[in-house]
Amino acid sequence: MTQSTILGRAAHPVLQPILEQALRQSTPREIPLMVRASKRCIDLAFALSGVLVALWLFPLLALAIYIDSPGPIFYRQRRAAGLRSRDSHGRCTFYEFDMMKFRTMHVDAEKLTGAVLASDNDPRVTRVGRILRKTRLDELPQIWNVLIGQMALVGPRPERPELFENLALAIPYFEERMRDCKPGITGLSQVSLGYSGHAPAGSDLAAFEGLLTNPFKLDQADGALADDMRMKLVFDLAYVIALEKLSTFLTIELIIIAKTPWVTS
Repeated sequence: MTQSTILGRAAHPVLQPILEQALRQSTPREIPLMVRASKRCIDLAFALSGVLVALWLFPLLALAIYIDSPGPIFYRQRRAAGLRSRDSHGRCTFYEFDMMKFRTMHVDAEKLTGAVLASDNDPRVTRVGRILRKTRLDELPQIWNVLIGQMALVGPRPERPELFENLALAIPYFEERMRDCKPGITGLSQVSLGYSGHAPAGSDLAAFEGLLTNPFKLDQADGALADDMRMKLVFDLAYVIALEKLSTFLTIELIIIAKTPWVTS
């Protein structure tokens, strides 16, 4: 089975032929102006609607967060929006911004561990934080990031700069997931995979997980940081490729937006 067949079948059926064709291209295409304009209009429409919801929801969530774990309500985290450059030694620099979230972890939770990817049953997460993560309500403050143009409603999730560099070195073409595309609050990988990037048990996607994780079958490499991101990369690349045409963009954008409330319920 070829790489294009594996990636194509793992992606949404709407994107399968697009993804397979893109894998054969020697140079990537730019996102058309019409797609950019349409995407920004969708972002602003949903962000402004989200502000109306947030006016009554934010005080309730803020109170619950503080009662469960006294401390700051919001959490400002540095994220990489895309690769800026890579030097001759492979070191990366990124376009960065501060992403807003409701705090879901105990205060100073990363003081000893440093930056790590989120995982299921993370002991650093508070009781209210688990509910916020499960419902994705912790992402609501990112409405501000969308309004000021740092993020989009739909797109690949932005990673921590220190993690992004390691992942870009470990996974070929990992930086391409952010090619000419803003990071998003929700996305194709988020609605297709679990919170930590695992395919749902018993799903068609689960059959491909063994092909994409620990691809070189190295000893003691199972469960490595890069494994979950290889699964997410398939969907992120498929989404970015869909932005090359207005018709495919509108189709997949509406599918992701429609599926987002269902996967968080």
